[in-house]
Amino acid sequence: MEKNWSTMTPEEKRAHRFQSLLSVEGFTFPSPDAERAYKTRIKRLVDVYNVREPDMVPVNLPIGNMPFFAAGLTYHDLMYEPEKAIAAAAKFAAETGLEAPLDITALPGRVLDLLDYKLYNWPGHGLDTGAPVYQFKEGQYMSADEYDHLIRDPSDFWTRVYFPRVFGALEPFRQLQPVTDVTEIVQVVNHFQPLAKKEVRAALYRLIEVGEEIERWFARTGRRQTAGSSRTGVLSTLVKAPFDTLGDTLRGTKEIMLDMRRRPDKLLEALDVIADVSIANAIELVNGSGSFMASFPLHKGADGWMSRQQFETFYWPSLRKVIRGVIDDGIQVRLFAEGSYDSRLELVNEFPKGTVAWLFDRTDMKRAKQILGKDCCISGNVPASLLATGKPEQVKEYCRKLIEDCAPGGGYILAAGAANVEGVRLENLRAMLEAAQEYGVYERRGVETPVG
Repeated sequence: MEKNWSTMTPEEKRAHRFQSLLSVEGFTFPSPDAERAYKTRIKRLVDVYNVREPDMVPVNLPIGNMPFFAAGLTYHDLMYEPEKAIAAAAKFAAETGLEAPLDITALPGRVLDLLDYKLYNWPGHGLDTGAPVYQFKEGQYMSADEYDHLIRDPSDFWTRVYFPRVFGALEPFRQLQPVTDVTEIVQVVNHFQPLAKKEVRAALYRLIEVGEEIERWFARTGRRQTAGSSRTGVLSTLVKAPFDTLGDTLRGTKEIMLDMRRRPDKLLEALDVIADVSIANAIELVNGSGSFMASFPLHKGADGWMSRQQFETFYWPSLRKVIRGVIDDGIQVRLFAEGSYDSRLELVNEFPKGTVAWLFDRTDMKRAKQILGKDCCISGNVPASLLATGKPEQVKEYCRKLIEDCAPGGGYILAAGAANVEGVRLENLRAMLEAAQEYGVYERRGVETPVG
């Protein structure tokens, strides 16, 4: 880079990240056609994220685990024998002509086993080995009287309180001492003495095993080998809204609903602390993974879950802080608005043009285009039920209407209202593609022209 990263503007950082995405230096493609196809797809996405008209409307097909299940694999297979998934994806792509996801989204089963993970059931661990996916176990993993500990020292809270509760293998970490103020030899002796305990050493050795298993998982899935056709997707890093961090896996849904009334000030203080932690973690993860996007699944901010006043008070301010923090580092933001966000649209359009992309589940897309479309990329709203049970002509007509409403001016991706649709019919995926190819091609006359 000609300029030092710290002196670059957010716009310059973002441009650099996009340029890195377009670069193919160091990558080997199966053929010149494959390289051209990759560059075309990425250029199309860059245009769309920047809210410009591309050559045609991009399509994000909700293929999910279809290639793996079609090959007779189970989710248990994906978790414990990921090599089978790689072969299944390649076979699916060859047979259907559709681009199959080559990144294994399954959780590495052996890692969860080693950690004795408490937050989920998965096939072979709390669920039958034939179960189609894992299952979240909601509970109260942080008590109300622990807010002060979390606010005062988040890392110490995670390590000595939260980890022992959600990772059975790390239960001995309860015996550790806080190391925030270790500055003198006497303090070193007092604070590190628990490391000599047999059970603490066993937990530390278990963490080493976990690290080694993760390395093996990366090697088995080719996660670090982005050459050839595996460089077809857009890498993103998962980030959560601070309210969801607290409400999902710390306080739990019931307790955080009560906290909004019983201890609102303490909740707001904790949300602000978590926001700062989330910004730092998101930037580090994006930079470390080579991705360019931070993806937020918005769990508890939807219409009907909390009132508009609660959204403006408890949900949006801390989420807005995180979004602004990652945008300042040139990171593209994608917000998956689960449920409906119809009553939120006027509140959330406050970021620079092209920095935020929305994936909507059930939101009115025409209205979303009217309110957000000048500054934000939008996508979503093709119903999972339609893709799983509808006829191709119904899917195609639904997509035609979406393109007509949302594509003019650019900044639109044709996508399902859920990131992953189980049971989707292959002919309905083809109908989505056909709709984009027939109705989503932009005319180039020096001016923006409607499509549809």
